[in-house]
Amino acid sequence: MQRLNSKLDEVVNKLDDSEEEVPLFDGEKLLDNYDVCRMLNVSKRTLQRYRSLGELPYQMIYHKTFYKESDVMKFIETHFSRFHTRRKRKDKK
Repeated sequence: MQRLNSKLDEVVNKLDDSEEEVPLFDGEKLLDNYDVCRMLNVSKRTLQRYRSLGELPYQMIYHKTFYKESDVMKFIETHFSRFHTRRKRKDKK
């Protein structure tokens, strides 16, 4: 039982040590493609379209795409408010 407890303690310590640091840009949390796709519930291709159309600002750092958390939140507010407005109009008809 003691061996099991000591092994579990080792695993917990390794997990604590391996926590990935969150990248920051100008003191703001950066999100990668995976995070934003999950937040918006969209595919990588849809996310690329948002970038190409200039709807979602992004930063390229070492050939990897990142998004400021505040930019993603603004995008959600803007696009979800448009969605709700359209839906309300359809419901009234």
